[in-house]
Amino acid sequence: MPAGKYTDFLNRPPFSNNQEPQPPTPDEMPGGEDAKKRILDTITQLGQTNVPQLESNIYCLSIIGQVEGHIQLPPQNKTTKYEHIIPQLVAAEQNSKIEGVLVLLNTVGGDVEAGLAIAEMVASLTKPVVTLVLGGGHSIGVPIAVAGNYSFIAETATMTIHPIRLTGLVIGVPQTFEYLDKMQDRVVQFIAKHSRITQEQFKDLMLRTGELTRDIGTNVIGADAVKYGLIDEVGGLGKALKKLNELIEKARTEEKITQ
Repeated sequence: MPAGKYTDFLNRPPFSNNQEPQPPTPDEMPGGEDAKKRILDTITQLGQTNVPQLESNIYCLSIIGQVEGHIQLPPQNKTTKYEHIIPQLVAAEQNSKIEGVLVLLNTVGGDVEAGLAIAEMVASLTKPVVTLVLGGGHSIGVPIAVAGNYSFIAETATMTIHPIRLTGLVIGVPQTFEYLDKMQDRVVQFIAKHSRITQEQFKDLMLRTGELTRDIGTNVIGADAVKYGLIDEVGGLGKALKKLNELIEKARTEEKITQ
């Protein structure tokens, strides 16, 4: 900031009794250019000048777009990188101020091992976890959706269940298909373990023909996901937060009893 502006600001006349003091403009503040840039960035990113600041005991984790694994996807793809998500989960587990985790999903699926790694991390957290499927929780998003202590799905949200596919070079030998079958079993077993659906029911949905245009499988919408036992309840953000707060309060009570 130029020295002249700072001097003018210091030499302002005192405020009269009926005159409200005005805060300095970004140009008049120390580091004024940085303050102006932060305001402009906020308007550009969020469409508003004031960013809500809230100290919360709940950590919100978003799984958006395609789950990216060991191969980097093109820049135009909206992706969730598993190397970003895993450290966040570790930090949430270690932070004593965080008492619960809310996982929001709107994903088309993606890398199987990356998706399973995230699902296993979510399932192994010692803090209460509530998952909420908004829009879509397709393919490998299904294990993540069922990995929490309680799961919700929006009324219009969908979950596509289909067999695992391989991309890139595929060697047509029996070992390839055995590997694919074992990988699929890992997914099916995880989902059956963390939800109310059986392995047989899930495989029936996964291998069903005639429903998807270019694939075999099933597209499950809202209440149907609850009916099949994949998701616990139909609901949105309000219900998810209410349930998470109930689980947090229950965890607090149990901790007091053990102490």
